[in-house]
Amino acid sequence: MKKSILYTFAIAVFLLTGCDDMLDKSPRDQLSNTPVFWNNSNNVESYSNRFYTNYIGFSQNGGAGWFYFMSLSDDQVSPTFDNWDYVTVPATTSDWTGKFQEVRRINYMIQGLAASTLSNKAYYMAVGRLNRAWEYYQLVREYGDVQWLDEVITDPEDTKIYGKRTDRDVVMDSVLNDLDYAIANLNSVSDKTAWSKEMAQAMKSDICLYEGTYCRYRTLADNGKAPDETRAKKYLQECVSASEAIMSSGKFGLTSNYGEIYNSLALGSCNEIIFYRNYEKDLVMHGTIDYTCSSTEQRGISRDAIDAFLFTDGKPKATTTLSTDDKAVLNAKGDYSISKMLSVRDKRLSVLVDSIVCFKGHGWARLNNDGGASGSALMTSSTGYTIRKYDNLTLETYYRTNTNTGYTDAPLYWYAVILLNEAEAKAELGTITNDDLNKTVNLLMSRAGLPNLTTSPAADPANNMGVSNLLWEIRRCRRCELMTDNWYRYWDIIRWHQLDKLDSNTYPNINRGANLSNVTNCEVALDADKYIIGTTATRTYRNKYYLYPVPTNQLTLSPETGQNPNWE
Repeated sequence: MKKSILYTFAIAVFLLTGCDDMLDKSPRDQLSNTPVFWNNSNNVESYSNRFYTNYIGFSQNGGAGWFYFMSLSDDQVSPTFDNWDYVTVPATTSDWTGKFQEVRRINYMIQGLAASTLSNKAYYMAVGRLNRAWEYYQLVREYGDVQWLDEVITDPEDTKIYGKRTDRDVVMDSVLNDLDYAIANLNSVSDKTAWSKEMAQAMKSDICLYEGTYCRYRTLADNGKAPDETRAKKYLQECVSASEAIMSSGKFGLTSNYGEIYNSLALGSCNEIIFYRNYEKDLVMHGTIDYTCSSTEQRGISRDAIDAFLFTDGKPKATTTLSTDDKAVLNAKGDYSISKMLSVRDKRLSVLVDSIVCFKGHGWARLNNDGGASGSALMTSSTGYTIRKYDNLTLETYYRTNTNTGYTDAPLYWYAVILLNEAEAKAELGTITNDDLNKTVNLLMSRAGLPNLTTSPAADPANNMGVSNLLWEIRRCRRCELMTDNWYRYWDIIRWHQLDKLDSNTYPNINRGANLSNVTNCEVALDADKYIIGTTATRTYRNKYYLYPVPTNQLTLSPETGQNPNWE
């Protein structure tokens, strides 16, 4: 099945390229869109399969993926430093043009299908509208107001091309309509790499949680729009509806092995997976695990992230009665170990990072599961904490240590995320019960070796987000469960209106790493408390960073587009 899907991808790319060539060669004021093409199911299937490549997963074509490499957060520290995506207004960017190009391709298909005689054209219309929703969701969270286009513009003088942007709330309502159409017209299928009703429901769950919380916490000064409680409740309820449709289907459940989600060669058989991107050895490969076990200095996990993980008594660092000693200790092999620290923490932390910290002057090669040498290169990390979450130790050394040779599958939508979405949405609505918690986050807590969460958890002095104790703990569970996954953390911080937490001047622990108090003749920079300084560069918060700047070439072409707040 994997190879057939991959070959389909290749055919789709070829056909779409051909379509693009046709469009380029045709007169700009004419649409070349023949019914013959859209009446052929093979043509339509190949065309629509092109959209799979917009779900990046672990990476594609040698670029960075949505796991591990997205280190603009408080979870990771890049040795070369990750500043804001934009600190000045760019002339052009694929974040803007690339997504609108995809919207045009999608609208081209939807428009062509309108007059199609295909018996299953509603299915392909659903695929188109699902992917239009996906592209616009990304555009809105990046730029706020964007032009909503549901047709192919063929006339270069059409005023729609040069008009004002559509209010982001109107766009998101259109996104919701597209998602509902997709859910109504897609099928339940066994192939988890294919478009399905459940994949559309999962996307709706994610998008509606984002929209509901964003509308609750946004501000006029920072986001250009005031909070809207009515709108927030509507979308949070839609999130609950989509999440519960998946939960009640009986088709999904948690795997007992948390790490299986991230380093599996065959996610198709995993009950937790809803939708994933498959890779194939020597055919389609990715670049994630290449850097989690190579000589390239890793983007290490931050001290702030480590401190987020609860202790096995279910309490945070500030209130636990267990040992909070996090010093790396020299072991008999001459390596610095944090095994004692890991033994009293959330089990997910041991999956995320190695028990050995490694840094300049103390490189280390990851061991196999049996404790034997894996053959990997000596590693170092900007923080000492190395990421092992995506490394499959059964792969040959070559495929674990060379650039773009990984072929483990990438999860895109999975059951744990749905449980987290459900719990957070209900907590935001004020309707969550202990029974709800037992059906959602407590399943994750149990897998992590932690006691159940209740609706009245004790306060954590580290709560700096101004939310209830319950919401803080649900957000903590989400952070720990999804750490380094799918760029979730950055967009969570955006929708919670907590972007100031990425200011490293105010929150220096987001750039700190392991405690090296026991290390003599240390070759890396340490702070006054002997924690690694992962980077000496600093990141300063400005409220304009909540939205990307509109590129200047767009403003030149269409002055009415207007620039985003505080970027003028």
